Amino acid sequence: MNGTFLKEIEALFDENVIGSLANIASAIYHEVNDLNWVGYYFIKDRYLYLGPFSGKVACSILTLDKGVCAKAVRDRSVTYIKDVHAIEDHIACDSASASELVLPLYKDKKVIGVLDIDAPITDRFTEFEIELFKDISSMISTYLEAHPPLS
Repeated sequence: MNGTFLKEIEALFDENVIGSLANIASAIYHEVNDLNWVGYYFIKDRYLYLGPFSGKVACSILTLDKGVCAKAVRDRSVTYIKDVHAIEDHIACDSASASELVLPLYKDKKVIGVLDIDAPITDRFTEFEIELFKDISSMISTYLEAHPPLS
């Protein structure tokens, strides 16, 4: 994964919001080794609602008071959990997940959702990958400024 991968991701944005987000999740899922789930949750009515994803069936609705995705929203920061089994409030939508990286998505400087990336092995993500996913989440946030995912 490198700058070429970012250009491939950038090429997936178009006027179809759901299609663009689905294709980006799929590209990450298939390009990056050792992942078992990549997708989005978007905030509506004080809940996180499942958006496009690649991987096994996921939780449809999450609360904002429990779990890694909710923590990333509350803290307004990238949240990397090296071993999800070591934290008390992890929500196990997929029992195969061992580590999780969650990146907030913004619109008008407000968190509107997250990009959630799960791996079946502990301590899966390198600093380089985390920085790359920060760049991707920034690209998605810029896109969402003009293309809101939920109404």
